Amino acid sequence: MNTEFEETIMSLILNAGNARSLAIEALRLARKGLYTESDEKMKECEEAMNEAHHVQTEMIQAEIRGEETKMTLLAVHAQDHVMNAMTVHDLVREIIENMKESKNA
Repeated sequence: MNTEFEETIMSLILNAGNARSLAIEALRLARKGLYTESDEKMKECEEAMNEAHHVQTEMIQAEIRGEETKMTLLAVHAQDHVMNAMTVHDLVREIIENMKESKNA
């Protein structure tokens, strides 16, 4: 495996992992009623998700251009992290919105 490929994969794992952690932090803040802080964590989460998505898109575009992409267990693992982070982000966003609506009801 070449160093550039490894760095790209590690960037996916890092950004997706950070996004997931930030979403969980946002949920914990919302449970305490700290919605402003929770919203800030979700913004940070979305920034990390956007970076992971950017890296993923670059990889996809390289493959479309005909650049050889080696499928490795590490690459699959990175994609798992991205999909997990996306799911956690979406669910946490919905849960927090429900919490806010319940508070205002």
